[in-house]
Amino acid sequence: MPSDPTAVDAGLLVLRVLVGVTFSLHGMQKLFGWFGGGGLEGTAGWFRSLGFGDGRAAAVVAGASELAGGLGLALGLLTPLACAAMAGTMTTAGLVNNHENGFWSVSKGWELNGYLVAVALAVAVAGPGAWSLDAAVLGIDPGPLVGAGVVALGVLGGWLRWTTRDADTTG
Repeated sequence: MPSDPTAVDAGLLVLRVLVGVTFSLHGMQKLFGWFGGGGLEGTAGWFRSLGFGDGRAAAVVAGASELAGGLGLALGLLTPLACAAMAGTMTTAGLVNNHENGFWSVSKGWELNGYLVAVALAVAVAGPGAWSLDAAVLGIDPGPLVGAGVVALGVLGGWLRWTTRDADTTG
């Protein structure tokens, strides 16, 4: 029995808005210091301690990816790209901060990062739904294969960023 399209669109809207807005707030913490974040200087120092050079470029890229990716997800605007930004950022975060601790968040593992990559993949594959700017204004629907492919590129980019940092400077 097929699902009610209105219910599916409503569910996608709720998921996109709640996850996307929350994700964008993390970008605002990194870039502007809002909501208790470190701002650009504090975030750059943290990224420097993780082996990302002087940390400034990494802070800008991570913050901008979270801000633009989160807002894009919430609005359903260029959704595959928003999902790729989210997946790439969370791949890097999970590998840098959490991979040695295993899966569970209670042990500071990569569980939450993995959930967010899964959300990004699911929305990219399903599409943002009819209640999105992609559908209502732009009239685009790249389809599940393009969505999955773009998110896979985001994950690959996150992994590459992790492997190219200077791990010798990490503590």
